[in-house]
Amino acid sequence: MTSNHDIAVIGGGLSGFAAALVCAAAGRKTLLFAPKGPVDRRTSALMMPSIEILRRHDLIGDPAEIGTALEKIRIIDATSRLLRTGETLFESSEAGVEAFGYNLPNADLLDAFAARAEAEANLTVIDAAASRISGKAGAFEIEDGDGKTHSVSLIVGADGKKSSVRAFAGIGTREHAYDQAALVANLKLSRPLDGCSVEFHYENGPFTLVPGGENNANLVWIDKRAALDAAKADPGRLAATINEKSSHLFGHIELTSPAFIFELMSLTANRFGKDGVVLVGESAHAFPPIGAQGLNLGLRDVESLAEALQSAELLPSGAEWADAVSNAYEHGRRRDVTGTGLFVDTLFRTLIAGFLPADAVRLAGLTALRSLPGLRKSAFRLGMGAR
Repeated sequence: MTSNHDIAVIGGGLSGFAAALVCAAAGRKTLLFAPKGPVDRRTSALMMPSIEILRRHDLIGDPAEIGTALEKIRIIDATSRLLRTGETLFESSEAGVEAFGYNLPNADLLDAFAARAEAEANLTVIDAAASRISGKAGAFEIEDGDGKTHSVSLIVGADGKKSSVRAFAGIGTREHAYDQAALVANLKLSRPLDGCSVEFHYENGPFTLVPGGENNANLVWIDKRAALDAAKADPGRLAATINEKSSHLFGHIELTSPAFIFELMSLTANRFGKDGVVLVGESAHAFPPIGAQGLNLGLRDVESLAEALQSAELLPSGAEWADAVSNAYEHGRRRDVTGTGLFVDTLFRTLIAGFLPADAVRLAGLTALRSLPGLRKSAFRLGMGAR
């Protein structure tokens, strides 16, 4: 038995759910393959342009109901290098906004998307993975885990770094593995962060505390994998290290969740749209968690997909329409993804570089950001992902 839809979105993470909802809202019969996985205990710091995307497409209501406002960003140079940059504070009021963005629990955000999906008449959610893809633009066939075949005109790949959709489309990638990894955990502080994200810069990467409401915080600690593994293996040592690296600025800190370690890499697809296939989220790009660009960039993918669908809305579903959408999407994403990748990679390499020229550049840059209002405003726009 075969079902017929206009679009299949493969991947039930945040980018996949958002893409499926946008496709359905555009009036196209959409199928979402969203196999259930473990609960994602992480959070995502979404900048205000991303919050505006979510609200514009009616994906969430008031972000304050599920997240914590990010009103300040504090950067502290905790290295022992010869040239140190001291401390820099950015306040959202300087950018003319109440908050830079919101720190949102991924699980709560996904629940909001799932609730929205239940009310969308054009969207069908399948709690299974796509086991086989065949065909071409306008006449793709996808088989699910129950052996049922689904016919679609356009495929949206949102199935992560090892994307089967990307492989099916024959799209290659440019990849780079870093020596560092990231440890994430939830914390409880003796003194609250009060809406301020605090980033300690160490030789092997930043140690960041993101406000999670009241006295709660979310930790993102980037360091060499061996150091993270050693700390995680001994809960007492991990707690002591976290207290030490936070310079005891927020009193005693306790872990309130298990710690998880993730490998760091950069990945950029050679194309983002091709022959009726579109890639969003980590199927298209993945970067280290620097500058809060991950899901923010994925949501800009979703916005570009909405624009591509609108540009081809007068065409009936089929090969011509699918090609038009994938080509428009490819054209719309190239500059943003390439520029963001360069920004994140350059920033990360500058943070971990241990030689004097890089220290001098870092010192000069942060000194200029502290003293030049025009440059600060430009940095705000870039960091917040303004298009």
